[in-house]
Parts: sequence; structure tokens; C-alpha cells
Amino acid sequence: MKTWDHARRHLVLMLALTFTTGIVDAVGYLGLDRVFTANMTGNVVILGMGLAGADDLPVLGPALALVGFLVGAALGGRVLRTAPAGWSDRTSGTFAATGVLAILLGVGALVAPPEEGSLWALTVTTVLALAMGLQAASARRLAVKDVTTVVVTSTLTGLAADSRLAGGAGDGWARRSLAVLLILVGAAVGALLLRASGDQGVGVGMLVAGVLAVAVAVLGHRHREA
Repeated sequence: MKTWDHARRHLVLMLALTFTTGIVDAVGYLGLDRVFTANMTGNVVILGMGLAGADDLPVLGPALALVGFLVGAALGGRVLRTAPAGWSDRTSGTFAATGVLAILLGVGALVAPPEEGSLWALTVTTVLALAMGLQAASARRLAVKDVTTVVVTSTLTGLAADSRLAGGAGDGWARRSLAVLLILVGAAVGALLLRASGDQGVGVGMLVAGVLAVAVAVLGHRHREA
């Protein structure tokens, strides 16, 4: 029963982070010159089209986001490589670091709203992507099935391929559906925050996402296994 309780708690917390990912990517794409800071598949596609000169798409922003994400994921992998299985003190630390970075960037963006293409906007993009790479590596280490917190393509594939329509048993449909729904709702919330807050929308969005990420880290730490 204890193992099942931990598994359910981990699932709920990772779903919460999936929601924050939607907010972060909406903020990045709509407020930071069409750059994804969590969904690197989207960034690679935007970068490729931008390099081809299509529709004046950005190149530097997506490239910096990719670098930042890789650095964050590498840091997360190194910190957690020798950590105990399950949720440990190090897991709490990496998830908390993601939230703190988002909060700090949010405060900075409230004080000085980033303008598209500016050095400050590129800095925000890079550091936010680093934070999301750290989160992704931490979620990967925790290994909650079907919930990576940053992408849903593989989740959608599993949902369809294992469905009864495809001749499968339909196992895991609830968590997969929730992961897709929460990143969608998160993106909608991020877009609404930008619309409601004007120039300060980027900062508000990152603050909301950061506070939620820190809350996840605190809740996970209270019930950690090691």
C-alpha cells in the first residue's frame, strides 16, 4: 500500500508540473518571440524553418533555448545520478531550483518587461529553458509512466496505440488524457495571463509557474522516500 501511495502522489505532482509547463511554453511563445522553453521538438522545428528564412521566424532564441535546456538536463542528470531511487532530498532540490529560477525570472520580468529580440529577453529565454531542462531530467529520474512534464507527443501515441480502438486494453488512458489536458489548460491559462497583464504578462506567468513548481517540491519533500 505504501508503494502505491507514493506512486499516486508522484503522478499527481508530475501532472501539476505538466500544467505549469503549459503556462511556461505559452509565455515563451507568445511573450518571448515565438520560442518554446520546454517543448524542444517545437523549438527544433521553429529553428529549422527559421534557418530557411520562413516567415521571419527567429533563429537565435530557439537556438539559445535548446542550449539552455540541454545544460539544465545535464545538470539534473549529474545531480541525481547517484541519488536514491524515488523522491529523495536531491529530487526536492532540483524541482525547487526549477521553481526558484522561474520566480526570479518572473520578478525580473515584472521590473523590466523583456522586449522581443532584446538581450534581456534572450537571457530570460535561456535561463527559463535551463530550468525546464532541469525539471525534465528530474521527472525522467522519477520515472512516472507516461508523464514527462514537458512533452505529450509520446503520451498521445501511447493513448491511441494502446486504446481499445487499436485492439489494446486501454491501460493508462486516464493519466495520459490528464497529461494532455493539463498541458493544454496550462497553455490557455498562460495565454490569458499575458492578455490580462499586458507588458507584465511574461513576469506574471513565470511567477505563477514558479510558485506552483516550488509547491510541488515542498509537497514531494514532505513525503519523500529517502
